[in-house]
Amino acid sequence: MRTRLLPLLIVLMAGVLLALGFPLAVSLAAAQQQQVVVDRIDDTVRFAALAQFVTDGPDGSDERRATLQEQLDRYHDIYGIRAGVFYRERNSMARAPLEWSIPSEGEGLAAFEEALTGRRSEDPPQVWPWQSNRRLVVASPVVRDGDVVAVVFTDSPTGQLRSEVLRGWLLIAAGEAAAMLVAVGAAFRLTGWVLKPVRVLDAATHDIATGRMNSRVAAAGGPPELRRLARSFNEMADNVEEVLEQQRAFVADASHQLRNPLAALLLRIELLALELPEGNAEIASVRTEGKRLAQVLDDLLDLALAEHASADLRLTDIGALAAERVGAWRPLAEEKGVRLTGDTGAVTAWADPIALSSALDAVIDNALKFTPRGETVTVEAGASGDTACVVVADHGPGLTDDELARIGDRFWRSGRHQNVRGSGLGLSISRALLTAGGGSIGYAGNEPHGLKVTVTVPRNPGT
Repeated sequence: MRTRLLPLLIVLMAGVLLALGFPLAVSLAAAQQQQVVVDRIDDTVRFAALAQFVTDGPDGSDERRATLQEQLDRYHDIYGIRAGVFYRERNSMARAPLEWSIPSEGEGLAAFEEALTGRRSEDPPQVWPWQSNRRLVVASPVVRDGDVVAVVFTDSPTGQLRSEVLRGWLLIAAGEAAAMLVAVGAAFRLTGWVLKPVRVLDAATHDIATGRMNSRVAAAGGPPELRRLARSFNEMADNVEEVLEQQRAFVADASHQLRNPLAALLLRIELLALELPEGNAEIASVRTEGKRLAQVLDDLLDLALAEHASADLRLTDIGALAAERVGAWRPLAEEKGVRLTGDTGAVTAWADPIALSSALDAVIDNALKFTPRGETVTVEAGASGDTACVVVADHGPGLTDDELARIGDRFWRSGRHQNVRGSGLGLSISRALLTAGGGSIGYAGNEPHGLKVTVTVPRNPGT
């Protein structure tokens, strides 16, 4: 979720920083240029004041004109700025350098004509750092007796101005980058703070889904809404655990309480059988159903205890344990004419030996039930990564895809196997026993036919 939330926050923050940075950059460039323009205007006003007192014609010469020319030459030599005083007809009163003249078009001509109307150049077009050929022109009128008699004109290079603007932009960019890094760090902290309760809630939900019903969420961090959600989740989990505990207690109590009346009923059936002829079919059927009901009650009690019991995990050689269970079931397999083989090396894992033995007994029992005479049931133990497994594969009729999805459900049995003895609770008990210790049980088809059951347990504690 963080990978989806972070890009959104980063894009929004980048948009805000750009929205602030662009106007700031434009404002900086305008301020730098305005400062230069004000300096040029001050210079043109000073030259205009000197030019007011030059009264002779354009071809004449006097001390004031010489002073003006000297000032313009020094100005050009020191600052590299072309400057001059031009009459209305665009011929010069004084200028530096001498070969320079008013441009015949463009911004220079527009500024000159504006000055002839009595207005100074106060707002020339903005110069940008990438405009290497741009120059800054400023013109001021020379007024004598209320009339504009000449124009002071300056033509400045913009290299230094563009450098200053670019330097300011780099500082803004550096500030924006630093602000972006701070914002990204804050976004990481913010998303971590917001999503930490979600991750904890997800982990607790997974724990409960896998059978660890005592898992809860610590409602101590994150936004108030998520803290309330954590408290609500804990209340829900408490209620669910209480309901399941009541259900287990009811099943255990009911199965326990029904065993005594059922035992008395079976005893009365046996007494009744003594009064009937030997081999009576009805009494044999009643006996069979009574024994089946007793087996169901025993399995229900075992299931209730398995779901409630905690696992006693130990470092166990599951290969040796599987070999032991194969040896225990081999006589029954030989009696049925089924070959029971084991390929079990030394494989260690963390498991409850009693629970694992019970699960393997249920799986091997099922395999022997449904494997026809002359076929083989194999038991193999192995390890892969963080898990170890025992695979029991038979060559019986197998199950369809729909039946594979339902196998392990309580009281479920395939419609093709209703006549085979059993209550339909053996695999449910096995799953409950394995889940308590962090294990699992899976089912798949076995080629070319049959069923493959995989019992998996963790190799490391806590995985």
